[in-house]
Amino acid sequence: QLQLVESGGDLVQPGGSLRLSCAASGFTIGHMTIGWFRQAPGKEREGVSYISSTGDKINYVESVKGRFTISRENAKNTVYLQMNSLKLEDTAMYYCAADPLGYNGLRPGYYTSWGQGTQVTVSS
Repeated sequence: QLQLVESGGDLVQPGGSLRLSCAASGFTIGHMTIGWFRQAPGKEREGVSYISSTGDKINYVESVKGRFTISRENAKNTVYLQMNSLKLEDTAMYYCAADPLGYNGLRPGYYTSWGQGTQVTVSS
């Protein structure tokens, strides 16, 4: 069964850091773009970042540029999202998803095989 599992979410104070992990099982993500998305209560799902299969294409939503870093370890079938200088507005459920066709963008509709999400709460 194809599955993506997110982990690493937690309650953190403003200015803190977290590293999210997205681990795949049942399939290899080495040839796929992987994206991170987030959804806050009452808001639409938002693309946060993506990384292409080889890591040569990376992009971020403007609001996280300079604070978040996406990376991948294909040998571990895992993609990471390092989040630094967290702000209150980063609070959301974070999801990863696979883009097997190489769309390389931040529109959720192009992604498949979504994980269940990991909660990130930034609060003082």
